[in-house]
Amino acid sequence: MPTSSNEADILLALQALERDKDLSIRRVAEIYEVCDRTLERRRRGMPARRDIPANSRKLTDLEEKTII
Repeated sequence: MPTSSNEADILLALQALERDKDLSIRRVAEIYEVCDRTLERRRRGMPARRDIPANSRKLTDLEEKTII
């Protein structure tokens, strides 16, 4: 599981890509020491795995809030 510092590095790398259009994803990944594949996925809008609800989840958000 990625650490919060790695998540911060990914966000900084994405900001760097937005600021400087001449930088390549590979170069930014090298500078910020993050995986270039992860950077590309995030750039395309795919959320981090930890932010996606599990497939085996039995209750909806509303049902969960009702119980709690």
